Amino acid sequence: MSNLPPLLLKNTVERAKRLNTTLLSDAMECTGSMNYKIKPVTNRVKVVGTALTVSLRPGDNLFLHQAIHLGEEGYVIVADGKGHTENAYLGELMAFAAKARGLEGIIIDGLVRDKDILSQLDFPIFATGFIPNGPLKDGPGKINTLISCGGVSVQPGDLIIGDDDGVVVVPKDQIEVTLLKAEKKLEYENNRVEVIAKYEESRKAGKIEGSIEPTWLKEKIESFK
Repeated sequence: MSNLPPLLLKNTVERAKRLNTTLLSDAMECTGSMNYKIKPVTNRVKVVGTALTVSLRPGDNLFLHQAIHLGEEGYVIVADGKGHTENAYLGELMAFAAKARGLEGIIIDGLVRDKDILSQLDFPIFATGFIPNGPLKDGPGKINTLISCGGVSVQPGDLIIGDDDGVVVVPKDQIEVTLLKAEKKLEYENNRVEVIAKYEESRKAGKIEGSIEPTWLKEKIESFK
């Protein structure tokens, strides 16, 4: 149970940090995103790292505690809380412990509590919401196994990235091709922003030149005529 999945290469993680969830999802043909309800407990937060997976019994966080004390720098805990809505899986003490262990963040398909403190803590936590009720601590559960979190399959060792838009999972056997596509998309978007900005500047100066219509738009529309 204590065997952690191999950490992703440092260069891989650094490349992912320069991207965002929307670019990675686009690179996977608009897939890979967890349910929209799984969001950061505070704004302006980002997490990138290697998935350390946990399967929990609904309402019970025993194995989430264990995962926190097995985890270390580079790992993101991804917990399948089975969408349970009657108990919180995590509060301030567990969050403090996870941060102290050096974990990159925690993502839970379930609820948490101690919102005021969690929202001020410089530690990424993603969940579906808040509730005061505490959890049970009886188990059972599993660590480092295939899980489903927010409707997406997650394997130990997958690339996890979360930001204000939500959480995306990149399967470990698709990471390189996904990063390449996302980096290309980022370059395209940066170029488009420049073109649009220049167009707006020219329009305001009364010297409209060229077009900002995407090259693919006309062909797409023509197919409906």
